Amino acid sequence: MADFVTVAKAGEIPEGKGRRFTVARREIAVFHVGGRYYALDDRCPHMGASLAVGEVREDRVICLRHLWAFRLADGSSPDVPGLEAETFDVRVRGEDIQVRVPETA
Repeated sequence: MADFVTVAKAGEIPEGKGRRFTVARREIAVFHVGGRYYALDDRCPHMGASLAVGEVREDRVICLRHLWAFRLADGSSPDVPGLEAETFDVRVRGEDIQVRVPETA
């Protein structure tokens, strides 16, 4: 299993926003919502647009290309059943925001 990698310090991702980071050669969108952090694959599973620049509404990020939503907690789309953005484990250790992304073959 992959190790957690520090991507940012607490406070570097504003509440209600996302930022893109490269972890294990993958582009990951990390969001700060309700005092918690969530990580999704940065590429929208529909057409590949960046989710990190999407609009955060409550517990979802809205892809700016076609305005489809993805739940931050599990990546599911309430707009298109069965369409999901991949999610990753996130933890905060001290001031470090860390993400675990499995290595791909």
